Amino acid sequence: MISLVTKEADSGAGVDEVHTWDARLDWAYGLIADDPSERTAALARLTIAKRNVGDALMQFNNVWSSTQSPGRQLHYRDPALQQAIEVHRDAARHSLPDALWNRRCADIREWPGLPYALLFLEWEARYPQAWTQHAKKWGTKEDLLRDMAVAGHNKIVRAKLTDLIEIVIQRPYRCKDRDYVRVARAVDSADLRERLGTAAESDNPWARRHAGYVLWLLDRPELPNSLHVWRKWIGLPR
Repeated sequence: MISLVTKEADSGAGVDEVHTWDARLDWAYGLIADDPSERTAALARLTIAKRNVGDALMQFNNVWSSTQSPGRQLHYRDPALQQAIEVHRDAARHSLPDALWNRRCADIREWPGLPYALLFLEWEARYPQAWTQHAKKWGTKEDLLRDMAVAGHNKIVRAKLTDLIEIVIQRPYRCKDRDYVRVARAVDSADLRERLGTAAESDNPWARRHAGYVLWLLDRPELPNSLHVWRKWIGLPR
C-alpha cells in the first residue's frame, strides 16, 4: 500500500492515526485488486464487517429500548448504553463506507482516512457492479467528491484523482459522476488535459462526449456544471 501522508503530517499522532486506519481497513485494498480471488476474499471480509455493524446496531437498539421502559428516564450516560454506542462505533470503523462517515477532520487533505476514501471511489469507478451490490451509498460518493475538489492535494493524491477522472469519463454516466467535474477543476494540469484530449479523440462515444465536456469547462471556469450548461455544450457545432 502506498502511503498518502504528507511530510507535514508525517509525525507523531498523525502517523499513529494512519497506522490505526490501516490496522482496521488494510484488507479493503483487496476490493480494487486485479486478481479476482483477492476481490472475492475482500468482499467476504466486508460482508462480515457489515454483519458486525448490523449486530451492533441491533444491540444498541435493544439497550436503548430498555432505557425507555415505563418509569425509567433515558440517560445517554447510562453505562450499558454508552457501551452499546462504543461497540457500534468500533464496528463501523472496520467497515466501508461506515468508516468514512462522521469525519472529525475538517480538512480532507489532512484526514488519515483519505486513502480509504480514495479506495472507496476507485472501487466504484473500477468495479461499479460490486460496489453497487455491496456498498452503494450515492450520498457518500457525492460528499467525498465535493470535499476532494480542493486545491493543495499532495502529488500522490492528485495523481490518483486524475486516474479516477480518466476512468469515469470512459463509461456511461452513473449517479453523482457530475461531481468529478469539480475534482477536475481542482486538480487541473497538463497531464489531465492530455488524457482528456486523448479520450475526446478516441473511438469510445462516452469518452468523446464526457472528456470533451470536461475540457470545455476547464477552459471556462466561470461556467457552472449544470444541466443547462451541459445541454448548451451538446448543442454546439463540432
